[in-house]
Amino acid sequence: MNSGKNANEESLIPEVLVIGGGGTGLAAAVTAAEKGAKVIVLEKRGAPGGNTAMAIGLLAADSAVQKRMSISAPKDEVFKAAMNYSHWRINPRIFRAFVEKSGDTIQWLEEKGLKFNEIPSMYPGQVFRTWHCAEASRGTGALLIKLFRKQCDDLGVRLLTGCPVKKILTSEKREVTGILAEMKGQELKIAAKSVIIATGGYGGNKTLLKKYFPAYHDNMCYIGVPHVTGDGLLMAIEIGAATEGLGTLMLHPHCYPGPVHINAVAAQPLLVWVNKNGERFTDETITFHYTECGNAVNRQPNKTVYTLFDEKIKNRIMEEGILTLGLRETGVWAGAKLTNLGKELQLEGKKGGVKISGSWDGIAKWMGVAPQVLKATIEEYNLFCDRGYDAVFAKDRRYLQALRTPPYYAIRCYLSFLTTLGGIKINQHMEVLNNQDNPIPGLYAGGDTTGGWESDTYCMSLAGSAFGFAINSGRIAGENAAKYVLGK
Repeated sequence: MNSGKNANEESLIPEVLVIGGGGTGLAAAVTAAEKGAKVIVLEKRGAPGGNTAMAIGLLAADSAVQKRMSISAPKDEVFKAAMNYSHWRINPRIFRAFVEKSGDTIQWLEEKGLKFNEIPSMYPGQVFRTWHCAEASRGTGALLIKLFRKQCDDLGVRLLTGCPVKKILTSEKREVTGILAEMKGQELKIAAKSVIIATGGYGGNKTLLKKYFPAYHDNMCYIGVPHVTGDGLLMAIEIGAATEGLGTLMLHPHCYPGPVHINAVAAQPLLVWVNKNGERFTDETITFHYTECGNAVNRQPNKTVYTLFDEKIKNRIMEEGILTLGLRETGVWAGAKLTNLGKELQLEGKKGGVKISGSWDGIAKWMGVAPQVLKATIEEYNLFCDRGYDAVFAKDRRYLQALRTPPYYAIRCYLSFLTTLGGIKINQHMEVLNNQDNPIPGLYAGGDTTGGWESDTYCMSLAGSAFGFAINSGRIAGENAAKYVLGK
């Protein structure tokens, strides 16, 4: 793919400009080029990828892969599940367009050489298995970026890296006419009939997070790529785009900002989770439902959680392995045997993020909690374990194990989020809408920078929705942008 090192305005005569070289942008570029349009992708970093490069699996319904695995996920049922989950707070036409495209997208990718061999469940009892994972499933996104880069090369799509876009240009009639960017310290103006915004969310921009998510706390852990700072959103608003769904985060369980093994252990359902007041606040098996778990943590003071366990539970995890599927960012998956867990806990204890003590008084002092409060919490929990019934949160008895074997452990964790969801208002054609709900001619957008396809809590029941929407909205935007500029 041409990096455009000696680019100049005269040599750049695209019909479609794509802002952002992540999964959405590259899917849009490949699709538009396949439809016959001349395409340039502008990426502000030195290489494309974005959050997609870390993604695992993407949602699809009625795909050929599901059919050959005898997995039932009908489009109508997946659509209704999304609408019911959101209480019809999302745009049904946007989600329908996504679902209708999703199965075809899997076939489109397989025809290009990306094979899907896993559709695992995200949690026990999941109704619809929609999470399509490719070979080396923990790196589907990275494989996809590599595939798209080759496709762009083959199709003559030009990629300009290190080229942040500063402004979207429009005519007096408010039609898109191109962009203003910067490259190697020089201003770069590129004319084009259509622009596709694919810049991702604003998770790397604390100013916007505090503006749109008032509950934001500096303790929170952002686990996406840092350069996703809302550039496309701000440029779209500047030229009159409406917004939808701002302030929604794709929350994850609490995160330990340290070694991945400790992070994985901290979210295990065998542990007891308490807030900074020493009080238990949830059924710990909620960890199987990441975003709902994030909601529970979000309610706690300072977005802080202490996960507590004893020597017996530590040994059980070391011997039997991790119970949950694992968090995307940990790279530690169900069944992983953490043979060095004891040593890692000792090391983190010296750094201050973990406390190891022969008594609960020692743990309470480290937490800054009244010892009698923490002891009461542990005694109540141990009683529930003895009876095999959690009388407060009805935790599954399979995960009830008393904490009575010293030394005792505590891990200090904070609320985490993967990305922001919502932003630019679009319709089912991925056209950007103005404040009168009319399309801005020639302007399209897709992926996390858009709103209307996810409600206030990310739907984990339909696993892979964010990654799936990124790729499918990119395809839809690419198709419609090409149709717009070519007059077809």
